Amino acid sequence: MKIGFYGADHEVTGSCHYLEIAGYNLLIDCGMEQGSDVYENQELPVNASDIDYILLTHAHIDHSGLIPLMYDKGFRGKVYCTKATVDLCDIMLRDSAHIQEFEAEWRNRKAKRSGFEEFVPLYSMESVINVMKQFVPCDYEKIIEINDNIKVRFVDVGHLLGSASIEVFAKEDGREVKIVFSGDIGNTDKPLIKDPKYLESADYVVMESTYGNRNHNKPLDYATELAKIIKYTFDKGGNLVIPAFAVGRTQEMLYYIHKIKRDNLLPEYEGFHVVVDSPLAVEATSVFNRNIDNCFDDEALQMIRSGINPLSFPGLSLSVTTNDSKNINEDMKPKVIISASGMCEAGRIRHHLKHNLW
Repeated sequence: MKIGFYGADHEVTGSCHYLEIAGYNLLIDCGMEQGSDVYENQELPVNASDIDYILLTHAHIDHSGLIPLMYDKGFRGKVYCTKATVDLCDIMLRDSAHIQEFEAEWRNRKAKRSGFEEFVPLYSMESVINVMKQFVPCDYEKIIEINDNIKVRFVDVGHLLGSASIEVFAKEDGREVKIVFSGDIGNTDKPLIKDPKYLESADYVVMESTYGNRNHNKPLDYATELAKIIKYTFDKGGNLVIPAFAVGRTQEMLYYIHKIKRDNLLPEYEGFHVVVDSPLAVEATSVFNRNIDNCFDDEALQMIRSGINPLSFPGLSLSVTTNDSKNINEDMKPKVIISASGMCEAGRIRHHLKHNLW
């Protein structure tokens, strides 16, 4: 058995672990580094055609973003992950390909004028479409036999819809070994999705440590705090602009605003308008709604069974087209605008910051 660490061993993003066991070569995650020039990610750490399987903990691009590049370089094995992760990867990797192609086109306009070498996208939309055919959706808690010597099981880890720790059971040299890859571990009491589930045993554990030994403070009453911020902004006649990641954070914000409206925490602004201005966020919310039974926690499930969708409420508008986005700022009534990107470095959020900050 050999384990190699090819990503996120000295930083947070770009997770990629190599496992050679029982005569097979596996990658656990194949993520893109983020926060720097994406073109630095072009070299893969392994020969893609030598990899038999990829096991994917969740859909975030820093864990999944180089899988289409693996396909372009010769990977033809199966990608095992949960059903919700398949659904999210289908939209997130397409979005990533669109960004790569747009970025390359923009750079090449400048490069051509300056006589520099042409930039090539990391991968194309066609690469995403092709590699998605190799994804195998798996149920939580079910042992999946990927060959005669290796079995895997996905256990909910509460980080993102569909996220999982992965247990790998392998027979090698006459004994069975259990290796656990934690993936990114979520907090307890997050809205919508279940709490992380504890695992009882392992021979080896590869574990994330984003926060090291840091102690977290007691969680705030987010709905009450958000209601205060909305009231403060509306009282001054402004719009509340919320930068949010399209997948995960946007859905959490919708949950909290639903709670504000349901509990009537803003009686003076009853029925206030909320706009989600992000095509990816709109698609992601649809994915959340399609994976209710397997991924939502008991509180969210109880709401659903009572006929209440925690991700929808009166006054909510979903903006998809460019014209939809431009029209938002023509309405002068105070509103909440949720848009991407969450770090404000790209996307429609910059348009809204320009129109609402002065």
